[in-house]
Amino acid sequence: MSVSLQKGQKVSLTKESEKLTRVIVGLGWDEVQRKKLGFFAPKPQSIDCDASALMLKNGKLKGKKDIVYFGNLRHFTDTVMHMGDNLTGEGDGDDEQIVIDLARVPQEYDRIVLVVNIYQAMKRKQHFGLIQNAFIRLVDGSTNKEMCRYNLTDDYSGMTAVIFGEVYRHNGEWKFNAIGQGTNDPGLGELADRFS
Repeated sequence: MSVSLQKGQKVSLTKESEKLTRVIVGLGWDEVQRKKLGFFAPKPQSIDCDASALMLKNGKLKGKKDIVYFGNLRHFTDTVMHMGDNLTGEGDGDDEQIVIDLARVPQEYDRIVLVVNIYQAMKRKQHFGLIQNAFIRLVDGSTNKEMCRYNLTDDYSGMTAVIFGEVYRHNGEWKFNAIGQGTNDPGLGELADRFS
């Protein structure tokens, strides 16, 4: 049975399922329907949200090679893999997925922070106030059963990126923390700088 999380809530992933070795992180969102400004006005550009995973050592991002995103789909350790970029967020279910092989993540990595930013948000004048139904969910990779879900319900108007949550090691077990923190970072580089 899936656990519905609130902002700031933490849950153990491996305590309930000791055999858990692989987790699929599904992230989803929908664009708020926007009105056309007039008959001759250009159609608003679709919002391209990008999910990324930042692999931290002792709580810090040590370099670009530890960022898994649409431009680097696989971590060099082969333990975190991005399943591809969705340019519009259209359709039901997960818009982007990141697969984490918990059993093989090297010991020096203690946190995997999951973030979503809007591609070219400043240039396109877009923000998370134009996004609805945003969520992050964790699925057991061997059974395909959803373990937990966090629906983002805060007002993120003006925010160009969101730190959705993190998978982290604590006392020998893997846990998930539902963060839901909006930021004004214009891109993934600035977002990643928060953790260096």
